[in-house]
Amino acid sequence: MASSPLPIYSSSSYFQRRVLLLLPLLLLSPPIAAASENQFKLDGKVLELHDSNFDAAISNFDYVLVDFYAPWCGHCKRLAPELDKAAPILAGLNPPVVVAKVDADKYRKIGSEHDIDGYPTLKVFMHGVPTEYNGPRKADLLIQFLTKFVAPAVTNLSSDSAIKSFIESAGVNFPVFIGFGLNESMISNMAAKYKKKAWFSVANDFSEDIMSLYDFDKVPALAAIHPAYNEQSIFYGPFEEKFLEDYIKQSLIPLVLPISLDSLKSLRDDQRKVVVTILEDEEDDKSKGVIKVLKAAASANRDLIFGYVGFKQWEEFVESFEVYKKTPLPKMIVWDGDEQYSTVIGSESIEENDMGTQVSRFLEGYREGSVIQKQISGPTLVGFINSQFGVRIALILIFVVVVMAMILFMTKEEPLTVGTRDQSDDVRTDKED
Repeated sequence: MASSPLPIYSSSSYFQRRVLLLLPLLLLSPPIAAASENQFKLDGKVLELHDSNFDAAISNFDYVLVDFYAPWCGHCKRLAPELDKAAPILAGLNPPVVVAKVDADKYRKIGSEHDIDGYPTLKVFMHGVPTEYNGPRKADLLIQFLTKFVAPAVTNLSSDSAIKSFIESAGVNFPVFIGFGLNESMISNMAAKYKKKAWFSVANDFSEDIMSLYDFDKVPALAAIHPAYNEQSIFYGPFEEKFLEDYIKQSLIPLVLPISLDSLKSLRDDQRKVVVTILEDEEDDKSKGVIKVLKAAASANRDLIFGYVGFKQWEEFVESFEVYKKTPLPKMIVWDGDEQYSTVIGSESIEENDMGTQVSRFLEGYREGSVIQKQISGPTLVGFINSQFGVRIALILIFVVVVMAMILFMTKEEPLTVGTRDQSDDVRTDKED
C-alpha cells in the first residue's frame, strides 16, 4: 500500500487545529478514550505524571515521551520550554506522541524502576516499552527525530520528487535506506526490526537522474545514505535475509565514525572490532587526508568499524591507548570496545607519504596476527559513556560528607557567643545534555 512522503511540520497553530479535530475521535474510542477523558487531556500540553497516574498514561497512549527531571536541575529548566513548544505539534501526529514529565527526584520509586541515574533523562515509551532517547533536544529537531517513531516502517516512493522529499524530511539523525526496484516485502521484516535506528523506503518509479545521483546502474539495488556525513553506499544483493541484514547492520554506522561520547553509544549493539585512528587535530588538513584514506579502507573491510578521534578533541579517551602529547601521530589501533586493544608490529604510526599503503599494511598485519595485545588504561565503552555521570556522583558524595561533618560540628554544645555563622548554599549538580 502506497504511503505519502514524510511531512515536515512547521506551524504549531496548524497542529493545534488538528488536535481539536482529533479530540472527538479520541473521545469516542474505547477504552482509551474513557481513561483519557477522566485522567488525561490530549490538548498539546505536557502531562504531569506521578505515582498514581504514571502507569495509566503509559498504557493509555501508544507513544509517550517522558522527561524524568528534578526541579533543582538547571538543564531540566532549559529543556522544559523546548518540550512545551514540541508538545502540541507531536500531539498532532498520527498516531500522536504524548509529551509527559515526572519529578523523578520526588517520585523516586518511578525513577528507580526506570533506571534513572541523572537529570534530565528522556525515554520514549512505545506500546509500553521504554527506549532511552538520545536525540536532539531543541524543539524543531526533537519533533523531526520523534516523527521517525510513528512513521510507517516502509514508505513507498513513486517519483523523483517523492524521493527527494523523503530524504529531506528524514533529516540527518538516522541513516536512510532506499530500495530501488525492490518489492516492499523484501525489506519489510528488516524495516520493522530496525525501525528505531533508520528510515526505510522503496522506489519503483524513478529517472536516470536518480540513478546517477545515488550511483547505481542496475536494479534491484539498496542504497544506504548517511545525510549527516554526506555518505552513501549501494548493495546489489543477494537479498536473502542473512545477507540483507548484514548489510543493514554494517550500514547503520558511517564508513568512518568521528568518535565522541555521543557516537560511542551507537557502538553498543555492534560486535565488530573498532579500528581507531588517533589524530593530532580532527580539523587540520592532514587529518582530512587521513580520513579520506580511511574511507577507502573501510569500504573494503566492512567486518570492521573505522573511527577517528583527535588528541585535541578528546584527550582522556586517547590516553587510554597510551597516546600522549609526544606520541607520533597519526596512530592506529584495533579496539574490542571493552578492555583490550591491539597494536600492529611495525605500524606504530602513519607517515604523511603514501598513507594508503601504510593503512593497508596495518590491516594486513592485524589480520595475520602480527599484533601486541594490550589493556586499556581507562574506562571501557560503557565506562566512557558513564564516566561523566560517575564524576558527578563522586562530587555529590564528597559534598554530602562535608555537609554532614559541618552539621555534626555545629550541633556540638558550645559556650554561648555573640556573632553570626555563614550559611552554605545548597549546590546540586545535574546531568549534562
